[in-house]
Amino acid sequence: MDHELIVNVKQGKLKGKVGKDFDGRPFYSFQGIPYALPPIGNLRFKAPKPPKQWNGIRDATIEGESSYSRHNLFFNIVGSEDCLFLNVYTPSLTAPLKPVMFWIHGGGYLGGSGNSDGLGPEYLITQDVVIVTINYRLGILGFLSLNDPSLEVPGNAGLKDQVMALRWVKENIDQFGGDPDNVTIFGESVGGGSVHFLMLSPMGKGLFHKAIIQSGSAIGNRGRGQYSTPSIAEVLNLQSASDAQILNILKDMPVGKLFELQEKVPEKYQVSCFRSFGAVVEQYVNSDTLIAKEPLDIIKSGEYNHVPFMIGFTSREGYFAKLKYNATQVSGSFEDEILFSLNVKKGTDVSKEVARKIKNFFYGDEEPSSRNTAAFYLLQTDNMFLRPLYNSVKHHCLTSKCPIYFYRMSIDSNLNFYKNYFRMNEHGVSHADDISYLFRNRLSPKIVPGSIEENGMKVFVKLWTTFAKTGNPNPTTPHPLINVTWKPAKKDELNFLDIGENVTIGVNPESTRMRFWDEIEEMCLKASLN
Repeated sequence: MDHELIVNVKQGKLKGKVGKDFDGRPFYSFQGIPYALPPIGNLRFKAPKPPKQWNGIRDATIEGESSYSRHNLFFNIVGSEDCLFLNVYTPSLTAPLKPVMFWIHGGGYLGGSGNSDGLGPEYLITQDVVIVTINYRLGILGFLSLNDPSLEVPGNAGLKDQVMALRWVKENIDQFGGDPDNVTIFGESVGGGSVHFLMLSPMGKGLFHKAIIQSGSAIGNRGRGQYSTPSIAEVLNLQSASDAQILNILKDMPVGKLFELQEKVPEKYQVSCFRSFGAVVEQYVNSDTLIAKEPLDIIKSGEYNHVPFMIGFTSREGYFAKLKYNATQVSGSFEDEILFSLNVKKGTDVSKEVARKIKNFFYGDEEPSSRNTAAFYLLQTDNMFLRPLYNSVKHHCLTSKCPIYFYRMSIDSNLNFYKNYFRMNEHGVSHADDISYLFRNRLSPKIVPGSIEENGMKVFVKLWTTFAKTGNPNPTTPHPLINVTWKPAKKDELNFLDIGENVTIGVNPESTRMRFWDEIEEMCLKASLN
């Protein structure tokens, strides 16, 4: 069968291998495909460049390196600076061409990968779609941002890697049986935020046709950073150094030392803090500019890539604060719980009043303690994830020319990987628990036929792949587990689908909490105008 597994792409020939999907049928796997030049040497921190051709047949039966980073689960150092690889999984190499689903992994722009130990295609590929997963630069390698235009390091190199991978898909995916004119980008956490940035960026135009944003947003959340220079300069004890001097130190530093430097920059979970390494609004425009305006302003203007999109959240996103930062209660001031995008100066009367309202709403007369962690997790659910996502839906409903499908995930089973891995016993669905209903990982439990796990996985897979095929997630034929009609969200009527043990519909999810945050936002806006 080897001759059937040789695929020709623009850069040369690739040899793949055969896998088996969840239903026991074969699929073809091509891994470790370079989609750009290695981002090393003079290309460190720079926008990616197209890949070169190779001679002979390249072995695509093993995965390429992920970005040099700390593993999300085991916390050891993994990966390499040479990391711009993607994987393609296809049920068939022949026509008719199939919809393409292009996954962008999460991990806070600091960790994660597109590799199959966490993102096995066995579930999704049963529905006759082509799956692409990618690695991109993380941390300081992907998100160093400097103000000096002459240095050509404005930030967002990791997001520009994603664009380069999409360009590769557009040029080559038909060789794997994929349709370059039917590409859905989807991702979770900052992967979802990345999807949103690509929707808002002129660089994304024509490279995808639908989008799915899972627990992420480009507006007002932890995926929006500030320029890295102040943090790096402080760690280097070079506060008065110019961007050029700092880059001169960083550009030839061994990657291990560079990573040690990155880890000295504080990584905080408070939403009042900017992240040192994340997506930024670029401060000058050149041919490689990804985002030049505030994301919210772009949404309000309507000047973005209008495609149908799905967007949603898990019921207890805020468990992430414990899983990632071992935080179970508010430490310090409630002023730290005021989103930085509200532009409230800490210590002012307005800031203190907003902090008081937040404390009273979530805790009432109680003080934060080990007895009321549920309040903390709800607060973090809203602040870290849901509120920015909810605002994205609201504002897109005013300008989008295409339907927006809003969902909440509430199913809680043995497939809720992160909760189970970290032995969380509390009620509700953690941030990132949705991934294991779409992708198999090496620690996934065996799925028993007819179980809640199998039903949940089949619901997710059917909704996601139907949307990738048609732009509408509602199954085109009757489905035994999905017997409601998922309506698009509208202005003042945020229709949503709840994916629980049963699939139900509703309007305006978490409405009491969202009304509270609307009042806070209005209060901050009035204060800024006075």
